[in-house]
Amino acid sequence: MLKKLKAQQEYQRGLQELEAGNVLFALARVEAALKLWDNPDWHPSLGYCIAKESGHVTKGLELCQAAIERQPDRPEHYYYLARVLLVAKRKPEAIQALRQGLHHGENTLIKRLLDELGSRRTPVIPWLLRDNSCNKYLGMLFCRIGLR
Repeated sequence: MLKKLKAQQEYQRGLQELEAGNVLFALARVEAALKLWDNPDWHPSLGYCIAKESGHVTKGLELCQAAIERQPDRPEHYYYLARVLLVAKRKPEAIQALRQGLHHGENTLIKRLLDELGSRRTPVIPWLLRDNSCNKYLGMLFCRIGLR
């Protein structure tokens, strides 16, 4: 029981370091917590730390996706998956993961990250590519006349 409590304290310190932007220190804290008590709920944050700090994106994705398969109703798992996807420069997939996370419950971290990333409206003509000149100019025109 004492090990479990110490592990939870280490994990909380790791999350604080992560929020402060100190990914290396967060990685060390999360790994230390997992050595004391292997809690599968902590694997997504470990996956993000590994992807961000050492560049092992596939390992990070595996940890996050395994956690989602185990507990698909936890929004924080989707948050860390999105962060790993952003490390991999896969922004559209990251936004999709964040939106999936919001379907499973409210999460301020997800909302904040979505606001930072921004979201685009659907193209005026959905069957054409977004960068098609018809979509570009119709979008600008509709925006100016107040239809979008």
